[in-house]
Amino acid sequence: MGVFAVHLPTMYLCRQEFPKVRIEDPCQHVRDALRSSWIPEQVKAGHSVAITGGSRGIAAIVPVMRTLAEFLKDLGARPFIINAMGSHGGATAEGQKEVLAALGITEESVGCPVITTMEVVQVGELEDGFPLLVDKNAWEADHIVVVNRVKLHTALRGPVQSGLCKMLTVGLGKERQAANLHRYGPVEMGSIIPRAARAIIERTKVLAGIAIVENAYGEPAVIELVRPEEIPEADARLLKVSSDLHPHLPLDDIDLLIVEEMGKCYSGAGMDPYVIGRWRIWGEPELEKPRTKRIVTLRLAPASHGNAQGVGLADFITRRLFESIDLAVTYKNTLTSTFVQRGMIPIICANDREAIENAIYSLPQVREDELKIVWIKNTLHLEVLGLSGPALEAAHHPERLKIIKEWAWEFDEEGNLRFLESDV
Repeated sequence: MGVFAVHLPTMYLCRQEFPKVRIEDPCQHVRDALRSSWIPEQVKAGHSVAITGGSRGIAAIVPVMRTLAEFLKDLGARPFIINAMGSHGGATAEGQKEVLAALGITEESVGCPVITTMEVVQVGELEDGFPLLVDKNAWEADHIVVVNRVKLHTALRGPVQSGLCKMLTVGLGKERQAANLHRYGPVEMGSIIPRAARAIIERTKVLAGIAIVENAYGEPAVIELVRPEEIPEADARLLKVSSDLHPHLPLDDIDLLIVEEMGKCYSGAGMDPYVIGRWRIWGEPELEKPRTKRIVTLRLAPASHGNAQGVGLADFITRRLFESIDLAVTYKNTLTSTFVQRGMIPIICANDREAIENAIYSLPQVREDELKIVWIKNTLHLEVLGLSGPALEAAHHPERLKIIKEWAWEFDEEGNLRFLESDV
């Protein structure tokens, strides 16, 4: 495919300011919470404690898990990490162990064994027949501690989305439960998750939850130790906190959004729908804002291990990204989710320049001197971004944007975009 001759406007590399609520010492924070909690009275010497390990890069997750494991071992308990991540990692025990290791969660880093299996035990069902599935090792343990980040979910709707309840259901229920749940659609899933979580808490030995909320810089803003019976309410309360802190783009109408890198390490959908303004779920209305006409995605993050779930949220991708995709892993995750539009391959271009210029050429009735172009490194880290002049003028709160420098488009000999790492 050839490159259409289009004019690329001058860009401005900018820094966004977000609220910087932050826990300075996560380890001490967790240690203090554990010491003053109900846990020392309930955990006895020799007790086994299963700690859930998910598939997302979460702020301070390794220090939090290490502190928790150390505290439990000081009580004489035997903590271990289990894989709790639905169908990720190719839906295999070894694949999920590799995902945990890629996130830094290993026996050496957290100070306790990491035991992975895809075997589950059915512990009951909801009134409508929805099965309650739990990781076999967690079921056999004396206690379960659920650890997860609370945030807006890429598909779920409702007051409880991604958090401790989801870890109790989809995480502990493995691929089978992820497949069961995704048959219901976003709204009904949002209703099932808290009901299933309550039922699992009643039927298993959940000792506590540790809920983490991040600020817009990917740092821990809240770390809360939660009693089992209070988990659904804590999820709903902390989701509001997370939503207020969630990073966002500074304008609502975007002609072209360039995402340098996508991947499961940044969002369950590869690119956060709340950032890009797209659900791409059949039968569901799109988000009201931002309204993004074209999305170009340039690379797949190595930490995504070939999983390009969400690639269909883009309109144009590079051949480099396409060749990084492990189709078997991606399709497994996509089919389990049932959101097949998100797994569809966009228009493939030879390099970054071709993808960007073709995307601009495809825009209907947009003058080149009015192009609102936004560049971001990924949808998780939005502190530094590139804006065209018209995009900068359309920003909601220009006082929260600091221009770092004027930035001219530079491509290397292969046609790929050049950036200084120190700038981004």
